[in-house]
Amino acid sequence: MRNAGMALGGGVLALMALVRLGAQPAGPLVLAVAVDQPGAPIASTMYGIFFEDINFAADGGIYAEKIKNRSFEFPDPLMGWKRAAVDGARGSFAAATEVPPSPANARYLRITSEAGRYGVTNDGFRGMGIRKGERYTVSLLARRRGDGPTSLVAQFEDPRNQAQGETLLNGLTTNWARYRGTITATETSGSRTRFRVLADGPGTFDIDMVSVFPEDTWQGRENGLRRDLVQLLKDMKPGFLRFPGGCIVEGRFLDGRYQWKTTIGDPAERTLIVNRWNDEFANRATPDYYQSFGLGFYEYFLLSEDLGAEPLPIINCGMACQYNSGELAPLDAIDPYIRDALDLIEFANGPVTSSWGAKRAALGHPAPFNLKLLGVGNEQWGPQYIERFALFEKVLGQQHPEITLIASADPNFRSANFSWQSDRLRELNADFIDEHFYQPPDWFLKNVGRYDSYPRTGPRIFVGEYAAHVPATGPQNMRPSTLEAALAEAVFMTGFERNADVVRMSAFAPLLAHVDAWQWTPNLIWFDNLRSFGTPSYHAQQMFGANRGARVLPMTLNGNAVNGTGGVFSSAALSEGGREVIVKLVNPGGDAREVAISFGGRTAGGEATSTTLTGDSAGENSLAQPARVAPTTEKFAVTGTTVIRALPARSLTVLRLPLAPR
Repeated sequence: MRNAGMALGGGVLALMALVRLGAQPAGPLVLAVAVDQPGAPIASTMYGIFFEDINFAADGGIYAEKIKNRSFEFPDPLMGWKRAAVDGARGSFAAATEVPPSPANARYLRITSEAGRYGVTNDGFRGMGIRKGERYTVSLLARRRGDGPTSLVAQFEDPRNQAQGETLLNGLTTNWARYRGTITATETSGSRTRFRVLADGPGTFDIDMVSVFPEDTWQGRENGLRRDLVQLLKDMKPGFLRFPGGCIVEGRFLDGRYQWKTTIGDPAERTLIVNRWNDEFANRATPDYYQSFGLGFYEYFLLSEDLGAEPLPIINCGMACQYNSGELAPLDAIDPYIRDALDLIEFANGPVTSSWGAKRAALGHPAPFNLKLLGVGNEQWGPQYIERFALFEKVLGQQHPEITLIASADPNFRSANFSWQSDRLRELNADFIDEHFYQPPDWFLKNVGRYDSYPRTGPRIFVGEYAAHVPATGPQNMRPSTLEAALAEAVFMTGFERNADVVRMSAFAPLLAHVDAWQWTPNLIWFDNLRSFGTPSYHAQQMFGANRGARVLPMTLNGNAVNGTGGVFSSAALSEGGREVIVKLVNPGGDAREVAISFGGRTAGGEATSTTLTGDSAGENSLAQPARVAPTTEKFAVTGTTVIRALPARSLTVLRLPLAPR
């Protein structure tokens, strides 16, 4: 590999002459970038994040709560809870409903200690992760019954029922009140730790909304998020955050749809529902998968702000999932769904003097969230969707023309309805159409030019969900997250950039997965209760997101403008300020290649950067080897009118090449 750029001068002209004559030169591929002919701007939203609560992504994942079924509102109110007794203590416990803390939280747990320290233990989400020396905030609602105990003991415990840190909660009365304490963990454990609440004396007491959070959440927030997972998202430099899904927006039936108004306010008042991925796949059933909505719309807006990403909420359009029931709200009953959209815009953007703006301010955010994007439905198709989208567009277009609406394409892009629906959405002047692709790696290579022939006017394209699916392997039938898949996705992304006037947004899907509680593969980021890592696809996404560029630059490879010439896929962009050329090169083949890059008469000069992701095509990362497939970066000096770089076999390379002043 040559670390310094080389001025080839007449050498490049000679190579080009050979290409024009049809000869195959032994030297490098010739990549000519027209630096002084910048094309379409690349949208700041080109690369973003799609969040859906699948694979325990929210509860048990990025939402840092460690207690499962903390409010005893699961259909089985004792799911996740078991007897806890120290040194032969005796007692009993059961769910109760007499005078609950609030009507929205109707059930609680009544515990009677007959002798010793008796109580209950919680399993957490596939156990709990704690780190020695770190502090954890315990919070619960409690009251004693009659002359019951006036204090409770909260502890972490190991599989031998030995305490791993504790706190005492004092002052129980016969009225509901919130009690707080802090546990400093005495051991580190990834999944074998549990949490228990014990009576510190005989008698009966009630508990509800039992909560344990690490003090070290993202931004130190109460009811906060896991710091490591948010950091991985922030490192992607996303242009937008799409939430909360995905199929959970629709629900199997409309009464199980995602309703944003039930997800804000006091977490104890938020209405829990079953997660639709609970038993969607028989081979990966997770009967303990529910949505507490501790991570609700307010927290999603905060996360968007923290990431520097545009918030992109998706709302139900009066249609349940068409892969399940396909239940429809009648057209003459669609107004409540449209009202939810209008109220959401007011919640996000309204002044504090407005009804919903006041609710946002009361939650701690008087400034607006500056919502600009709104999705209407998810993976909906057919005339019923077009009818409903048209109603949303009419009302929202009149009352909020500043909001960009995103419409759903038929997810079966090979169907006749896909073209029919796209045509109808163009007739409705939809702002964006959301297309989804889950295909084998080879499909992405063959379809890199998909958007070359799209109309240059009318709706823009949001590639809202895509991932390369390598065939499933192993006893769990898991599709692996390999370098081969990541490179196929990177190839497809070069096609986005070359068509930046058409494609303005894109996101890999799904985002997060718990290693012991997943339903779907592949995923971008995997985690357990303490650790996390990015897959090769994560690194490809991060490389593109961190090196987006400002404007597309025309380019040819060996004199050919077709992407993929010579088996190398590429895109080029001018940086903000025009001081650098950013070149992305994907070589998915098994042989190394060499590329000579010229700048249309301009001269390179200064310190350049090369970031490369390469390795075995079947290479994967894991909790044990989180960086087995990870990018490496080097800096090198460049001078002259041409830069030569070697592209390893099976690689993605991003070059940032400085231009010399004129």
